[in-house]
Amino acid sequence: MKKIFLFINILFVAIAAFSQETVYPAKPQSEKITIINATIHVGNGTVISNGYVVFENGKITAVGEGSTNAGGKTIDAKGKHVYPGLIQSISQLGLVEVNSVRATIDHTELGTYNPNIRSVVAYNTDSKVINTLKSNGILLVNIVPQGGIISGSSSVVQLDAWNWEDATYKADGQIHLNMPSLFYRPNPFAGFRGQADTRTPADVVKEGLDKVEETKAFFREAKAYFKETAHTKINLKFEAVKGLFDKKQKLFVHCDVVREMLVAIDFAKEFGFDVVLVGASESWQVADLLKQNNIAVILAERHALPTMADDDVDLPYKSANYLQNAGVLFAITDEDGQTRGRNLSFNAGTAAAYGITKEQALSSITLNAAKILGIDNTTGSIETGKDANIVISDGDILDMKSSNVSYAFIQGREVNLDNKQKQLYERYKYKYGIK
Repeated sequence: MKKIFLFINILFVAIAAFSQETVYPAKPQSEKITIINATIHVGNGTVISNGYVVFENGKITAVGEGSTNAGGKTIDAKGKHVYPGLIQSISQLGLVEVNSVRATIDHTELGTYNPNIRSVVAYNTDSKVINTLKSNGILLVNIVPQGGIISGSSSVVQLDAWNWEDATYKADGQIHLNMPSLFYRPNPFAGFRGQADTRTPADVVKEGLDKVEETKAFFREAKAYFKETAHTKINLKFEAVKGLFDKKQKLFVHCDVVREMLVAIDFAKEFGFDVVLVGASESWQVADLLKQNNIAVILAERHALPTMADDDVDLPYKSANYLQNAGVLFAITDEDGQTRGRNLSFNAGTAAAYGITKEQALSSITLNAAKILGIDNTTGSIETGKDANIVISDGDILDMKSSNVSYAFIQGREVNLDNKQKQLYERYKYKYGIK
């Protein structure tokens, strides 16, 4: 009996420790809201030094310089900055809660080709990480599956929802392909427990090219499948990639080195896919080629070491500038397993310190990201007719020291910016009498 009571006590302690903080999704916007006296960063490079934004029924109805008598609830943002809601273009948010706890991980399906897997149905709206992102101005996130060569489809979610259906902003807009490695990386554990790595660089490249041909064969079969006027059997995997052929979806190719990017370009040419490179640490070397082929790039974590040992140590910071100068459409993301995406704006801020302007850096996490994800007609900038996804910061949102998000609106709803970390901060301030 004592063991039973002990188990029950442990269970309740665990529930208390991992319970969701009392942060509820906001109700739909019920009154007009006007932001005045603000420095407005539109997201397309334009800055309005003393302006206003009006939104009603979840949509932006007016943006301008000077004053307005629009009425409704008024927020005086004098001395503050107004931004479009930030967009995290690659993330496992809601699919992974604790990296070291297998039971909280749901981002990978068994098998090599899984285009029919939909990541959004596994999205956990009760994740504690979600509210920490909102506190940093991130309002939209692209939820990406992992594993195999074709991992499945990703969907954009908004971060103020009761369930995955409510959260879905744009469903299944991208199919994700993990490019087979065409670059030999020595196994750091070679020789450990007698497991020596006997592969040569040539073996690795041949193995990778064989997998590339297998993947092309999959798409060729899918193309032939769609040419059939009637099917005796429905192929779910082929049906899942139909959007790639009619341009309703994009192929996100995860790769880093130049030779892998050249294969991705070949995919775009052979099948006519809209291709986006993800990670793309060496994309700066082929920036002109990417521009010629209209291929966009999502740069991975900027606060990282370069891919090659002989690269400049600050190359991850400078690569955005190379792409900007070549006219390549690019976004910046934050996939750090420790920060869990919270440093998105600061990654962009670092890029601004190494060549691009602050407004170009802002575009890389707002309008550029929206264009790449195919949602720029509804979000990504503060313009009339778009969703009122808006953030107000006391300081520069790209600067870790001064950034402090005081208001956030998703489709006009003022969302709660509280989170577990803030609650713990206040708890221990109270305990130790800190004011």
